[in-house]
Amino acid sequence: MNTPSQSATPHRASARLALFDLDYTLLPIDSDYEWARFLVRIGVVDGAEYERRNDEFFRQYHAGTLDIHEFLEFQLAPLGAHPPETLERWHAQFMEEVIRPQLRPRALELVRGHLERGDLCAIVTATNEFVTGPIARAFGIEHLVATGVERVGGRYTGRPSGTPSFREGKILRTREWLADLGRDFADFGESWFYSDSANDVPLLEQVTNPVATNPDERLAALAGERNWPVLRLFE
Repeated sequence: MNTPSQSATPHRASARLALFDLDYTLLPIDSDYEWARFLVRIGVVDGAEYERRNDEFFRQYHAGTLDIHEFLEFQLAPLGAHPPETLERWHAQFMEEVIRPQLRPRALELVRGHLERGDLCAIVTATNEFVTGPIARAFGIEHLVATGVERVGGRYTGRPSGTPSFREGKILRTREWLADLGRDFADFGESWFYSDSANDVPLLEQVTNPVATNPDERLAALAGERNWPVLRLFE
């Protein structure tokens, strides 16, 4: 077995990793849900039926019963129906009208604190990369681990790419991202994951510092049982 050199040991001990869920964690809204509502509002999709299904998936997510593949078939379909330039124009409008008004000072300060300490930071979210890429940049976070969206010939197909970044899939996708950087969880002396949702317990259990952030009822109860800190950013 190889023994780490003395010079490598303090480097590993000093490395820090900070992971952030997005919806209801850094944002007081669900960007996936609000994107669907935005498409209804600007007339891209059929209003009544699309809103009904969007609301039903939203309830399933919070109840812990969501079929992620069924949801992605619904949520990604509009991406496959329109050219990228049109989608990007809509997303710029979405950012200005929906997202930027929800960038709250305490959430921005939390992220900035980790960035200024030199921690490796990433948003890890089940929401797809098209919706969340510009949001991650608005928080100043370079790295994004999100559900991938398939592209062929420069256009979205409306299908997911790879393992959805959901529940245990968040661990797999985060490990893949770290591997691309030549790293793993074990390379960090300290690691954080901030999340609001009981769906994220698998990844919360992987880090040295799980933080229940604006937690839902199920996660708040678990945090109490395990003595995890609770952070409330929007009160």
